[in-house]
Amino acid sequence: MPQFRIEAKLGNGRGRAGVITTPHGSIQTPAFIPVATKATIKSLTPEMVRDDVRAQAVLANTYHLYLQPGTEVLKKAGGLHAFMNWQGPTFTDSGGFQAFSLGAAWGKGIGKFAPHKAVPLLVHGESSETAPGEAVDPDSASRHTTAYAKVDDDGVTFRSVIDGSTHRFTPETSIDIQHAIGADIIFDFDECAAPLADKAYQKIAMDRTHAWAKRCVKRHKEYEVVSMKYEAEYKKGLPHTSYPLPHTPALFGIVQGGRYEDLRKESAKIIGAMDFDGFGIGGSFDKGDVSTVVGWVCDELPENKPRHLLGIGEPLDLLLGIENGADTFDCVAPTRIARNGSAYIRKGRINLLNTEYSTDFLPLDPECDCSTCKKYTRAYLSHLFRAKEMLAATLTSIHNLYFVVNLAARARSAIIDGTFEVFKRDFLA
Repeated sequence: MPQFRIEAKLGNGRGRAGVITTPHGSIQTPAFIPVATKATIKSLTPEMVRDDVRAQAVLANTYHLYLQPGTEVLKKAGGLHAFMNWQGPTFTDSGGFQAFSLGAAWGKGIGKFAPHKAVPLLVHGESSETAPGEAVDPDSASRHTTAYAKVDDDGVTFRSVIDGSTHRFTPETSIDIQHAIGADIIFDFDECAAPLADKAYQKIAMDRTHAWAKRCVKRHKEYEVVSMKYEAEYKKGLPHTSYPLPHTPALFGIVQGGRYEDLRKESAKIIGAMDFDGFGIGGSFDKGDVSTVVGWVCDELPENKPRHLLGIGEPLDLLLGIENGADTFDCVAPTRIARNGSAYIRKGRINLLNTEYSTDFLPLDPECDCSTCKKYTRAYLSHLFRAKEMLAATLTSIHNLYFVVNLAARARSAIIDGTFEVFKRDFLA
């Protein structure tokens, strides 16, 4: 069972540096966790992720691994670690986000976070001025107009994005699938409402998430009995099958509540009182208010357990999340923007497809110590993108992931040294 130790704290009482110990190694926090959706980080090998990116852990996607290759293949392989040749710690999400992205958000051009400063944050006592229901972008369009997921009180009915077949996720099946995948840290099944959903629906989604959380804990406890038996046999060197796996995953409970202070605090108190090993902070708020929402939640959660901020990876958001009490983070943004030609630098981003970079022989970021910046120039990377060479995505993904992984590592050092405020100010200068 993973353990968490706090090593140093910020003066604000929220931000901290710590260590999460898992069956496959330790994670020094704060830490950014790259997303290996289908048991791979796009365009990178596990060795690149370990040696070039220096990531401590990866996060895989339950819904996508359930569809392909399927849980039976993962069981036969001996679990996620053996299947993808990753020996470090692993996370899996619960599939709950797909209930949103393939359901309420499908074809509407919205994500789990509202655009920066799109609407005022709603604190306790205020009322929403948005129209009831979920936000819809009238200018968005999709080739598919029918949602791929439908939520009800018992679970979610999905249509496969691969072949259109119908599948059913409940809190119990989400836990079943995640135990079959065999990650070190797994999440409970939740409902992530649209970021601009009115308060009435956010309350419905939050209450549903709490009800599902209880069912997830119950199911997980049933597995713990079996897992502990196999773990004991494994340590004694006794014969055992490849499944169940010889370790017990940690179960994290997800806090929801949207942009509303009273709902977020209520959810944090309820989830925090359940028998979880750690916690996830769900999206569905204005991205410009990361620090406020994370602070609300972390003030209510137990201090002695780790907190994971789901779906956050932009450098500024990372620092704000760290400052306000989040320990680990995941996001597809670093690799997604890399594949589209964008790279993080100290002062923001650059687009390598812009003409100016075709004859720019500087590293992506002269201050960066990653293998891409040590060996290659902006001009070369710009050429690779223009020539549509696959290496472009690989080299830029290495840089972007290293940038955010290293940023979290430097923030950790600054917390321990007592220089976080100076570090943050210098980074933002």
